[in-house]
Amino acid sequence: MQKDERDLLEVLKCELQFLEDGGYGRPPRTPWRPQYIFEDSPTCMNYDSKENPGPCSDCVLMQLVPAGRRSEKIPCRHIPLNVSGETLDSLYRYSDQKEIEEIVGGWLRTIIRRFEEERLAARQAHSKQPTPSRETSGGTPLYHKQHPKCANPVCPTAFHWTSGGKFFRFRPDPTSANESNSQTDSPGGIHGMRHYWVCERCSHVFTLVYAEGCGVVLKLLWQELSVPEAHKELSAA
Repeated sequence: MQKDERDLLEVLKCELQFLEDGGYGRPPRTPWRPQYIFEDSPTCMNYDSKENPGPCSDCVLMQLVPAGRRSEKIPCRHIPLNVSGETLDSLYRYSDQKEIEEIVGGWLRTIIRRFEEERLAARQAHSKQPTPSRETSGGTPLYHKQHPKCANPVCPTAFHWTSGGKFFRFRPDPTSANESNSQTDSPGGIHGMRHYWVCERCSHVFTLVYAEGCGVVLKLLWQELSVPEAHKELSAA
């Protein structure tokens, strides 16, 4: 089974829709036992793969599981659902199905709204940026600076393994290597790969590509649009 590459926000929206439509109240597969949130939902990456399930570590929901709980047998049961730290694991011990669904529904609406606001803010911030050029759109290598950050040169987001986003790697540009001998001794220099990381917010707007003569540069995900048109599209979103 391939790694779960679904969009987390869309998965959460589908889960909320399934919950609100009463999906857990009509279990055609396992009517003899209580229904488990996420596990008995079509949003589960193993919903149709019960006989040959993929590892939960590949699930997109792992982004929401605290680092200390990711080794649990069923990690999604340990996602914090409110400020009190309640989880599905704790709710299954003392709450009934109705109360559990109410708590999960409230959590889903809150986190969906938060993600939508974050993406909107990222789009609005991008729409205010100047038109990318050779001077402004070069990607920042992950270990090019003392404090690793997002490859977007105008983004201040510091690198962290659990922060989501996307990783890229490219071979160093031979021409740029000749410009500075110090690069031969730097991590990912001319003798190795150069690594990049685009933070979660920027990854919804940009990707990284190698451009001949320019090196690694940021590129809008809306490939069919020119930069001015993309700005208009983002502003209207």
